Amino acid sequence: MENTCVYIAPRFFENELKKELFYLDIPVLRQYGRFFYCAKTPIRPVWAQNTWNLPQTLPILSIGDAAKKLKAVQRNWHSHPIDFFRRVKLIEEKLPPIRFKPHTYGEPIPKTKLGAWTLLDTETLLYSSETSSPFPNGEVNFIENKTEPPSRAYLKLWEIFTLCETYPKPQETAVDLGACPGGWTWVMAKHKVDILAIDKAEITPEIQNMPTVTYENKSGFSLLPQDFPAVDWLLSDMACYPERLYELVQKWFEKGSVKNFVFTIKLQGENTKESIELFRTIPNSSLIHLSCNKHELTWIYGEIQKNFQKKLDNNRANN
Repeated sequence: MENTCVYIAPRFFENELKKELFYLDIPVLRQYGRFFYCAKTPIRPVWAQNTWNLPQTLPILSIGDAAKKLKAVQRNWHSHPIDFFRRVKLIEEKLPPIRFKPHTYGEPIPKTKLGAWTLLDTETLLYSSETSSPFPNGEVNFIENKTEPPSRAYLKLWEIFTLCETYPKPQETAVDLGACPGGWTWVMAKHKVDILAIDKAEITPEIQNMPTVTYENKSGFSLLPQDFPAVDWLLSDMACYPERLYELVQKWFEKGSVKNFVFTIKLQGENTKESIELFRTIPNSSLIHLSCNKHELTWIYGEIQKNFQKKLDNNRANN
């Protein structure tokens, strides 16, 4: 239907998307759990894990008729059942099979168009041939490294680099603010980036001993941007109030020279609107909820954001 779209909320965070849609004044036509059928606006809600860009409704006569009509549009589909689960399963079984294998970090993201569909009732199909993510429901399921990194936080960098198709290069420079226990530093060191890990707590010895890692025992807030002539990557997964992190960003904007920012915004309490808007309104930057984020968002700025924005613009142009 024209001028509508569907937003899929992250798992366990449908209330965050619901509140965001309310304060952005985006009308919700229907909601079923994580599924929000809305009026389309130019604003991209940060709590939308995936967006169905071109939702259409079709009457169906039977399970076979539903499958036939979907196959007439394109080959590749994933379902998001909101009701009528058995009927959805039977339709799925008549569609061409797709194996959604775990993603290997560093491999290209899928380029084949992936559509999404559901049943509004037993006789009405809602589908979109275009979605904002090549991954089902916008969730990137990696083949994880369960032996080397000291925590699962490394998946945040894996995901943002994958979605933006922008990866660190050997001999680039990076500063990891609040690096302990060292997951983000590990990712950069595996890319052979010269990285300075900063934290008052010691990072894991195995990470400290990686060839391109330098560790300093101090607060990430104590660094002076003017002491760094140029930094390719400024990273932060620190647990701190968003307002304090925003002040840190402004300090590096004013006195530093940074090519790429990747920061985790750790949201506090229930009222997160002000924290989100602080970062959303920074020009030429993007806020994203990654599928491995919890009650937090990822903020990017610089070359990585330009590549992310280019992908969004191409997606809109195709719609």
